Amino acid sequence: MPYSYLSHLRCSKTGEIVDADQPQQLSPVGAPLLASYDLEALKQAWHPAALLGRPASLWRYHELLPVRDPAQVITLGEGFTPLLPLPAFGKQIGIPDLWMKDESIIPTGSFKARGAAVGVSRARELGVTHFAMPTNGNAGAAWALYGARAGLRSTIVMPQAAPAITRLETSLAGARLYLVDGLISDAGRQVAEQGRFDASTLKEPYRIEGKKTMGLEIAEQLGWTLPDVILYPTGGGVGLIGIYKALRELQELGWVKGPLPRLVAVQASGCAPIVQAWQQGERESRFWPDSQTLAFGINVPKALGDFLVLDALYRTEGCAVAVDDSAIQRKIRQLAAREGSFVCPEGAAAFAAARQLREAGWIQGGERVVVLNTGAGIKYPDAITVVPQRLRRDGRIPA
Repeated sequence: MPYSYLSHLRCSKTGEIVDADQPQQLSPVGAPLLASYDLEALKQAWHPAALLGRPASLWRYHELLPVRDPAQVITLGEGFTPLLPLPAFGKQIGIPDLWMKDESIIPTGSFKARGAAVGVSRARELGVTHFAMPTNGNAGAAWALYGARAGLRSTIVMPQAAPAITRLETSLAGARLYLVDGLISDAGRQVAEQGRFDASTLKEPYRIEGKKTMGLEIAEQLGWTLPDVILYPTGGGVGLIGIYKALRELQELGWVKGPLPRLVAVQASGCAPIVQAWQQGERESRFWPDSQTLAFGINVPKALGDFLVLDALYRTEGCAVAVDDSAIQRKIRQLAAREGSFVCPEGAAAFAAARQLREAGWIQGGERVVVLNTGAGIKYPDAITVVPQRLRRDGRIPA
């Protein structure tokens, strides 16, 4: 069996086929390229039993990933993160069958390691030696670290307001780090002028292939059954697009049956272009001016793949929901106090949306719901303030 069943790339808007074995950016019409696999051949050769005994990493699905030569795989042990039941918090918000896909324990502390592992591996396989990318923090840190492991040079541009820990990770990895006074869209314009291989969200085809493994893992961890609802914090939306792509591929392989989960794109009320577009029934979003939210990872005023996010919502009968920063902070506290999980602000936003949708009746009490926590709360030390208890005047702990 081939290590990968990658067949070709196709334009996400026109369907035009593009060579997968040359470094590629956007399609001729400026749209993201999506990886296609020989699913008919794979269906005959690959079955769930083949996964038994494989390493608990995202590379267990290598037939459905784009790296052709296993010697080119760059890994830090990423993937196969826990899918945890949340009985106490689920009971509190009226969703007894509530689960968290917890990306906080993945290398680099966020789900961005998935896209970096696959994207960097494939870039090296295709001969890329130096890449550039804009980032809100976590993606740049992950790509810089995986790039260092692969022996690639990297140029990373992020807003000055990006979390300090991600700036430190990027710098320590040896990347050329530049800070801009603005948003990720401003960083993107700087990268576009670099003239190097642009690893921006969806400007190269393989980050999404790493992100889609979240969907593959959820299906496997639930015994090849699917939940009713999946909530995903959405900035650029690559993870949501990837999960939808993964589940459709599993359907074509015959590994899962029945309808796909209803997908929910969760945004912050201070930056909600996907929510606005979904509410108006549009196929693309409009630029969101003056965007701001403490959930820095989803502060993306205009996503290149917005039409793919919205298409996934419409096709699964899902929805888009915005939550405010105060709700995000409450959920950070509640998840830590009730379940012992210190979630990132983006993950907390998705949990706030789950409660909102349950209260509105969109989520039914008996449905199985999976929420993505996309990173570690400890990477956002300024997201929430904690006031410690005071000692007595004599220096002792009160009884």
